[in-house]
Amino acid sequence: MKRLSRLLAVPALLLCVHASAQAQARVQAWITTGDQTQLLARGADAQFKPGAAAATIIEVDPSQRYQEMVGFGAAITDASAWLMRNRMNEQQRSALLNELFGKAPGLGFSFTRLTIGASDFSRQHYSFDDMPKGQTDPTLAHFSIEPNRADVLPITKAALAINPRLRVMASPWSAPGWMKSTDSLIQGTLKPEAFAPFAAYLSRYVGAYEKEGVPIYALTLQNEPHFEPKDYPGMRVDPAKRAAFIGGHLGPLLAKEHPQTRILDWDHNWDEPGSPADVLKDPVANKYVNGIAWHCYGGDVRVQAALHDRWPDKDTYFTECSGGKWAPVWSDNLQHFARTLVIGTTRGWARGVLLWNLALDEHDGPHLGGCNDCRGVVTIDSRDGKVTRNEEYYALAHASRFVRQGARRVASTSGYDQLDTVAFRNADDGSVALLVVNSAKEPRSFAVRQGKQSFSYTLPAASVATFTWK
Repeated sequence: MKRLSRLLAVPALLLCVHASAQAQARVQAWITTGDQTQLLARGADAQFKPGAAAATIIEVDPSQRYQEMVGFGAAITDASAWLMRNRMNEQQRSALLNELFGKAPGLGFSFTRLTIGASDFSRQHYSFDDMPKGQTDPTLAHFSIEPNRADVLPITKAALAINPRLRVMASPWSAPGWMKSTDSLIQGTLKPEAFAPFAAYLSRYVGAYEKEGVPIYALTLQNEPHFEPKDYPGMRVDPAKRAAFIGGHLGPLLAKEHPQTRILDWDHNWDEPGSPADVLKDPVANKYVNGIAWHCYGGDVRVQAALHDRWPDKDTYFTECSGGKWAPVWSDNLQHFARTLVIGTTRGWARGVLLWNLALDEHDGPHLGGCNDCRGVVTIDSRDGKVTRNEEYYALAHASRFVRQGARRVASTSGYDQLDTVAFRNADDGSVALLVVNSAKEPRSFAVRQGKQSFSYTLPAASVATFTWK
């Protein structure tokens, strides 16, 4: 009997040890301050203890789970790829790609965007099936991804070699000119008779990239379909036309030829949520649309959640935003990108978060038309290949380094006492990552409580932090 009682005591002892270890769990902190004195720097560790003695308490509840994450990153534009291939030596290029796409201490980018043909951040305007004025190619006899072979394909393949789980989405800025009302890459809309050829063009692109070892995770049928720029490729496609194109052409064709590639609608700003809503209201198009893609240049991030509430079966992605010289204050930019474009978008159900150019040069290019003062996530000096890490780099890094693909967003309280938060639980090891932005002009003290345990911390003014624990 005495021996049995000893055996029964062993599990109880183990439980006590586990509880004690949980109570003493260490929390790592990583901090970036608006004054740049700390840049993704390791802060002082904290420690979970029973109770919570603080006026401000951030509650984290990993049992309340939301969307599964695809990841964070930025677009490999023609400009970004050209700079890496032509203005960096092999050692510089390898170091930068490993830093951006590699595991910690790399940033671990696991999501990127390509342009199907030229954008404003290309050195020339092109599609993959250009024809002389007045000529057409309805069978796509002249289709070729040759313009991407020098720069975009090698850089994308190199990123995939570093992170084989990298998800690649792609967006056209325009259909080939001969498919459009203007017979040009500039302005115009898609001709009704070009619906079938344009669907085939997009499917052909997916197939060509797959043959190169680059699977296309998702497509949008048009970048910013309510905008017709005057000096670089663009195309207006209203919601009725998008619904007809997706439901009658692109949806069925991709389902047959590339069923693994998702279709995302909209790929435009928060200020016109009625446009993707109209597409989702179409019963034929709806069944082919996997989700909605959003940009930041107008409106309020909260519309993402509002649309998700109406169509909870549709995924949400944030696919473009750029910083630039129009907003010159480093600290304000850091807070905006972290608070709105990382925390706001993911609290608004985004499974993936993408900024615009991965890299630009010291002259905010190269580009042909369009934005002449946009900023890349990094700046590559075209004279010597040296890299400057910009505000966007640190805002993304506070999520991408610690929130791995497959993580789920979990519940956290946010928006109190100028502290915005979002929390995730990684699937591989159960670790939790909590992002906190202090947008106050003075330090903020708070407690983070999970269950009956909590830790206390004080963040500097205008700062971003990521806390991690198991």
